Parts: sequence; structure tokens; C-alpha cells
Amino acid sequence: MTEETPGFEEEPVVPSAEAGSTSPGDSPGEAGPGAGPADQAGPAGPAGDANANVALQAQLDQVRTALGERTADLQRLQAEYQNYRRRVERDRIAVREIAVANLLTELLPVLDDIGRARDHKELVGGFKSVGESLETVAAKLGLQQFGKEGEPFDPLVHEALMHSYSPDVTQTTCVQILQPGYRIGERTIRPARVAVAEPQPGTQGPQKDDDTADEENGGPEQG
Repeated sequence: MTEETPGFEEEPVVPSAEAGSTSPGDSPGEAGPGAGPADQAGPAGPAGDANANVALQAQLDQVRTALGERTADLQRLQAEYQNYRRRVERDRIAVREIAVANLLTELLPVLDDIGRARDHKELVGGFKSVGESLETVAAKLGLQQFGKEGEPFDPLVHEALMHSYSPDVTQTTCVQILQPGYRIGERTIRPARVAVAEPQPGTQGPQKDDDTADEENGGPEQG
């Protein structure tokens, strides 16, 4: 066992200035001979950014392509929906017209009775009010009456029940309306039932005056 000599203390170890000193020009972040991996990868930074930009551009192109396809799909669906709406509306109108036409067709005999009563001066009193109200309702539903005496015969809207000849007509003419015709818009639900007259067979034209006849015969006879 040794004894410490009194009066002598061990001096502390002071690091030398050369070991930890840095020159005034050296920056704290400047890489030395023992630089780490992060410092060694510095020169590859621009190439990595270019690759990242290419990848982002490719993704952006894909998104734009998908967006264009979805937009085209939406436009096609919109067009199909508009066509569907127009078709449904057209079918709805057609069904309504058919239903109204069927109803009014059943009322035509009643309207004929009202017309005959009016012709015979029997449409009076309460019957007159009911008949006129019914005719007004039918007109509101689009029912139109047609057929007049003296108009040319049209097989598309007239039905000839009687036939005769007359020197007073120059073409086939409706001379009597037996039952009026009815239509809804452009649709005929019943043709007008009429009596027709045709020009008299062998009817000659107007007789020529005497002067014209004399000219054709070579002039008046000499006495």
C-alpha cells in the first residue's frame, strides 16, 4: 500500500488546441475526409428530381385520361336520359289521345241525337242546357266537327252513303250531310257520312252563241 505524498495534487488533463481546433474558414457543415453517406449522395439530387417529375407527369396523364373517359360516359348517359324522357313524354301524350278518342267515340251517338233534336227544333228547356254543356266539354277535349254541303268529296274524310247525278255540279260534290264527321287534331275518329252527286253523264258544255256558230259555219246564209 502506497501513501500519497501530501501537498502534491494531480493536474487535470487539458485537450490540446490542435486536436479540436478548426480554422476560421471552415464551416460547421463542410464535409471532411470522414463525411457520412448523406454527404456522399449529394451529387445525385438533380437526377432524382427529374425522375420524380416524370413519374408525376405520367400519373397526371393517367388522371386526365380517366377524367376524359368518365366525362364521355356522363355525356352519353345524359343523352340517353334525354332520349328516354322524350320517349316517355311522347308515349304519355299518345296514350292520353287514345283514351280521349275512345271516350269521345262512345259519345258520338249522343252528339248525333243532340244534333237531330236541334234540327227538329226539339232542343229546348233543360235538355238544351245539358246538350250544349256536353258539346262544350267535347270541344274542350279537342273534338272538332266537319262536313258541309257543297264541299268536294274527299274519300279520306267522307263516306258516301248515297249517290246521284246532277247537272249543277262539275265534280263529285257532297250535296247532303247525313252525319257530321269528327276529328281530334289531325286524327279522324269518324268520317262525315254524306250523299254525293256527280256531273250528269253526257252533259255538253254551254251552248255557243249564234255569232260564234255562224263564224264556224262559214258565215250567215246568203238570201
